[in-house]
Amino acid sequence: MIEAIVLDLDGVVVDTEEVWDRERRAYVAAHGGTWTDAATRAMQGMSSAEWARYLHDELGADGDPQDISREVAAGVVAEVRRRLPLLPGAVEAVHALADAYPLGLASSANREVIDAVLDGAGLTGRFVTTVSSEEVPRGKPAPDVYLEAARRMGADPASTVAIEDSHNGILAAEAAGMAVIALPNHEFPPGDDALEHADLVLDRLDELTVEAVERLPAADR
Repeated sequence: MIEAIVLDLDGVVVDTEEVWDRERRAYVAAHGGTWTDAATRAMQGMSSAEWARYLHDELGADGDPQDISREVAAGVVAEVRRRLPLLPGAVEAVHALADAYPLGLASSANREVIDAVLDGAGLTGRFVTTVSSEEVPRGKPAPDVYLEAARRMGADPASTVAIEDSHNGILAAEAAGMAVIALPNHEFPPGDDALEHADLVLDRLDELTVEAVERLPAADR
């Protein structure tokens, strides 16, 4: 039986990829670095410590990685408090799933960004636990953030369903031993080599229903 569901945040509940990209670009430009065409995709799924080091080591931006992370995240928090880019149908999907299963959240976003988004959306109380990848040793595609979410919920990963939109996120959830529902990010779609690890691929959030979850292989375990 399915014990729990763990959602990603960006690309599943909220569309902040563009906000992150803009804030990181601005930091690099203001601190002596050089942006590259590969940078945006390379940082998808990285923890805050990992992408801050990437800005410093690979793109040449000045600053201590901890300070880089704090400054960029502060810009993202300010933007989502000004205008929260919730994905259409996300709030309704979260409420429906939370009425049926315990929900966790496993995100690459900084803790302050997670809290700002869920508070702004009125969804904080719908999650049993939320985990930032800055709170575990490795970011996605390593399974750490998903395993920690399951641990905090007291759920067996093999009986847990993950909802993901990105290439590295799908691989992370699959590596954690979870059944995976993919909602492909349309701007940065996951590759076929990641999608083949998904148990179900949906096109739209309104397809993310309790009935869809219950059709997964995990429901028969």
